[in-house]
Amino acid sequence: MERTVFSPYQLKVINLMAHVHSEEQMAEISNLLSRYFAEKAMDELDKLWDEGKINDQVIEDWKHEHMRTPYK
Repeated sequence: MERTVFSPYQLKVINLMAHVHSEEQMAEISNLLSRYFAEKAMDELDKLWDEGKINDQVIEDWKHEHMRTPYK
């Protein structure tokens, strides 16, 4: 059986979760984490926009892009 090895950061989160005692608290934490990662993603998109790596045309192209796995 393989052993799971957690990083110090993962262990810290696990230890903090010991203080969650209700579904409401868990929902709040989930919401906070979702907003945090959404903000990070938006920051990276803004950076790509400012660097000229994406623009309106690229975003328009994404609307029509099909990235499905081709099956025979």
